[in-house]
Amino acid sequence: MSHLDQAPLGKVSENPNQYSPGLLFPISRTENRAKLGISQSLPFFGVDIWNAYELSWLNNKGKPQIALASFVVPANSPNIIESKSWKLYLNSFNNHRVGSEKELIEILSSDLSKAAGATISVQLQTPEKSNQGGFKELEGKLLDRLDLDIDPHQQPDAALLSSDANLGVVEETLVTHLLRSNCPVTGQPDWASVQINYVGPTINEEALLRYLIAFREHQEFHEHCVEKIFIDIKEKCHPTKLSVYARYTRRGGIDINPFRADYNAEWPINIRHSRQ
Repeated sequence: MSHLDQAPLGKVSENPNQYSPGLLFPISRTENRAKLGISQSLPFFGVDIWNAYELSWLNNKGKPQIALASFVVPANSPNIIESKSWKLYLNSFNNHRVGSEKELIEILSSDLSKAAGATISVQLQTPEKSNQGGFKELEGKLLDRLDLDIDPHQQPDAALLSSDANLGVVEETLVTHLLRSNCPVTGQPDWASVQINYVGPTINEEALLRYLIAFREHQEFHEHCVEKIFIDIKEKCHPTKLSVYARYTRRGGIDINPFRADYNAEWPINIRHSRQ
C-alpha cells in the first residue's frame, strides 16, 4: 500500500488526456481504525456514498456525454480511495469513447472495486432525473439550538461525551450542521451535517455538541471522522443502538457521505441537502 505522501492530493496535477485507471490511489483503512481500537472484526456495518457531478465521456461518434454518478463503497472494504485521485480518474474519461452507459458503469465498477478491494456499485443519472429528487435536510432534533460557550481550540476528545442512565432510556435522532473537519494533507476545511440515531441512556446533548464542534481543528478523512464519532459515542455513552450519518459538502466536484451503524438501521437515502 502506498503512503499518503505519494498521493496526488495537495500536488499540482495535469488534467489526464486519456483513460487511466492507474490514477486511482487506494489508502488502507487499517491504520486509522487501529487508532480507534478497531481490529479486523468491525463494530459496525455501513457504506460511503460518493456523488460525482463532473462526469463526462464520448460516445462512439465522439459526442460528449454527461451524467451525475453515485457510488456506494462498503465500509468493510480494505481501502478507501483518495478523493483527488478519484476525480482525476473520472476526468480521464473526458476524451474516451464508450459504447453505452451500461459499458461505462461496468468499467467504473471494475476499476473502483479493484482499488477498494470490494465491490463498488455505480449508478448514473441525467441532470433532469437527478433534479426530480430535490433537496432534503437531515431529519432530527437540532443540537444547534443549544446556546453554549465553546473553546475554539478544543480537540474531539471522547472524554467530553457522557450519558445518564438515571434519566431513563431514550430513542432519538439528533442532528447538527456544525461539523467541520480538515483534510489531513492540505488542511483545507470540509463541512458536513451529521445525523445520529441513538437508543440508550439519556445522552448529554450539550456535551455531544461540544464534542462535534471540536472537530474544527481535527485533520482526517471524512470516513475516519465518522468512525471516530461512532466509536467515541459507543464507548462513552453505551447506547444499545447507534448510527452516524454525515453529509459532507462538495469539494472537487465530489461529495462523500459516510454511514455507520451497529444494528439493522434503515439504509441512508442519498438525497442532497441545501449545502450540497
